[in-house]
Amino acid sequence: MDFAFTEDQELIFEAVRELCDEELKPKADEVDRAGEYPWDSVRQIAEMDLFGIPVPEEYGGLGMDVLTWAVVGELLSTGCTTTGAVYGAHMLAVYPILEFGTDEQKEKYLPPLATGEKIGAFGLTEPGAGSDAGAVSTRAELVGDHYVLNGTKIFISNGGDAETYVVIANLHPEKGTRGLCAFILEKGMEGFSFGKNEEKMAFHSLSNRELVFEDAQVPKENLLHREGRGFRVAMTTLALGRIGMAIGAVGLAQAAFDAAIEYSQVREQFGQKISEFEAIQFMLADMATEIEMARLMSYKAAWLKDQGGDFEKTAAMAKVYASEMCSRVTSKAVQIHGGYGYTTDYPVERYMREAKLFEIVEGTSEIQRLVIANRLLRENRLS
Repeated sequence: MDFAFTEDQELIFEAVRELCDEELKPKADEVDRAGEYPWDSVRQIAEMDLFGIPVPEEYGGLGMDVLTWAVVGELLSTGCTTTGAVYGAHMLAVYPILEFGTDEQKEKYLPPLATGEKIGAFGLTEPGAGSDAGAVSTRAELVGDHYVLNGTKIFISNGGDAETYVVIANLHPEKGTRGLCAFILEKGMEGFSFGKNEEKMAFHSLSNRELVFEDAQVPKENLLHREGRGFRVAMTTLALGRIGMAIGAVGLAQAAFDAAIEYSQVREQFGQKISEFEAIQFMLADMATEIEMARLMSYKAAWLKDQGGDFEKTAAMAKVYASEMCSRVTSKAVQIHGGYGYTTDYPVERYMREAKLFEIVEGTSEIQRLVIANRLLRENRLS
């Protein structure tokens, strides 16, 4: 593995760092409190062509790799976690179209997604189908030249604000996961509407809305991949999404660490900076070490994807470790701030609340461990 970045990559990263320092980080608390989708931030990253990083140039993108996309996601999450989450959720619509779409689908949907003219979302989760992705009950029926969808999705990031959706529905429930299909839907399609936007303990400005399908009319040509392959589309998309979640957790943890180390060198107790106390130094050392471990594992998962290798186990490892690391690091950041860390005067209380999300979405920590264990047992099965 070689994580030495090219000059072009470094130029992109430096531009993103500048955006974060000058625009995103100073407004991050305000964005969270507003409870409104961060359109200003979305437009800024669209103007920098960041949405199109992994999309081939022929479809309006930059034609770069997943590792570059991942590093940019990390940096955005360090500056503003909400903006980083929007960026990651958008990719969950881009990737399945890029991976499984027909030439016609790619030509139609990828250019506006690559430029950020349109935002994307991925619809899998239902009231009865969270960790059990195979339990999708949203129904699809082929009627003439359209598929007709009925059902509800919940917790859909970017839901309602996105214009392009990749949705998983069941065409043949009697076949279980082999009956699942993936479809591309557009905001405004007949029978497709939006319901409740969830109120959460963090990420208040990231929309997580219900998608409601009431005889939703989806043209036959909007079937993604082919009938019966929706489960594969979903699992492949989630695997990439786990890289996004891991790198988002790394970015958030880095923000918490930066805040903690800065505060430790300003706050005085017993006549000296608290950074001079061994207890604080040990916490900072552990935080930095864990962040770096999670970062390298996340980069490795992205690198494996770029090499065409089997990245799903590593992505699950990166996701479970990075998300749990993020909870530990943000908690320590609050501890270093003491009583002030429990107030809204400092961002670390928000960081600690935000960290919990990463242990839940794109597969809980428990699901990640099942994915890892199942793969390990297959790889090491006794003859």
